[in-house]
Amino acid sequence: MATVSLEAIDRQIARGFKALRFSPAVEAEFLQEYVANRVKLTPFWAVIGTLIYDAVFIGDATMMADVFDKLLIVRFGIFTPFAIISVLAVRRWRTALNYELLSLGIGTLSILLPMSVTIYSQSPYMFVYQNGNVAAFLFFVIALRPRFHIVVIGLTLMCGVLLKTAKLNGSFDDITYSGLVSFYITIAIFLALGAYFLEHTDRMNFLNRLRAGLLQKQLEHNAARDELSGLLNRRSLVQVATDLWKGRSPATHVCAIMLDIDDFKLYNDVHGHLEGDECLRTVSQCIRDNAGEKGFAFRYGGEEMLVLLPNADVDAACAIAEAIRRAIECMNIPHLGKGRGQVTTASLGVAEGPTATVSLEDLLNRADAALYEAKRSGRNRVCVSGSKQLDLEFAREN
Repeated sequence: MATVSLEAIDRQIARGFKALRFSPAVEAEFLQEYVANRVKLTPFWAVIGTLIYDAVFIGDATMMADVFDKLLIVRFGIFTPFAIISVLAVRRWRTALNYELLSLGIGTLSILLPMSVTIYSQSPYMFVYQNGNVAAFLFFVIALRPRFHIVVIGLTLMCGVLLKTAKLNGSFDDITYSGLVSFYITIAIFLALGAYFLEHTDRMNFLNRLRAGLLQKQLEHNAARDELSGLLNRRSLVQVATDLWKGRSPATHVCAIMLDIDDFKLYNDVHGHLEGDECLRTVSQCIRDNAGEKGFAFRYGGEEMLVLLPNADVDAACAIAEAIRRAIECMNIPHLGKGRGQVTTASLGVAEGPTATVSLEDLLNRADAALYEAKRSGRNRVCVSGSKQLDLEFAREN
């Protein structure tokens, strides 16, 4: 879902966001969702808003008959094409800036175009007519719902345009005009306050959704992994095997590497279980590092680990197994149970089989048999199932 960490979300919630801004990483995630949600609704609001806006030509005809022809031009010849082109553009270039420029353009032009025409009208219905601009204010704030700072800019522009054109019309005496000023400024203030609290709620809901999603992923991650080693657990093995053998894109063949830490019981007896746990964690990290992005590493049981390599040939699996064996040996984890100067090592068994004819159980039995042969042959080595020369010795740095 997100590239933001759970800790970053918790810090943001604790710190708050009275200025309606998150930290850069969280803000980027918010804007991505913000743009997706707003752009998704632009065709709907474009149709509804434009139809309502153009339907007002009926009021133009009855209240502004002396400039009706010019109002038709600005509604159908300028505003409607602008709205259509703007919606197409913002759906093509989906950014917060483009959407908010669209919102400002729609809000400002919806008032500027007809009111600039009414400057030249001598209609006695000017007071009634200009009240229709309240709908433009509401549409801008409630339907388009840009961010708060854009709402403030837009409402300021819309109020300025409306009051200036009303003044230029000359139909209102000073008392009436001052009433208009008070009326629209009051509306703008209440709409701005509503926009602030609405965005604050949106942002808090966003943080809660993001946090819930991250917690869900964390729970799924923890449920799929062995707590001590950090490797995938037996439950995950069933799920991975189902995908590899019966999934939508099953593997044609799978290699298995079975690993056992040599003399690990003796290690625990001599070094204690706390150091034994640390040894397991270190070896597990080594396995993860060498298994690669396409490999699946599991704690199979006790000190036994398993790596499944989908669509890897046996040579590649042997190379990975030897890399793991060598890396464990080169970490020089002391193993005093084997004698002074001795280090912890591992034995590994490799098996390969086509998924069409070899089940997971059969594959693991083969890998386990190869592991047993590696133990029997002296430990600290890699053996391959099905090979007459089971002992596979690579060049070692001894």
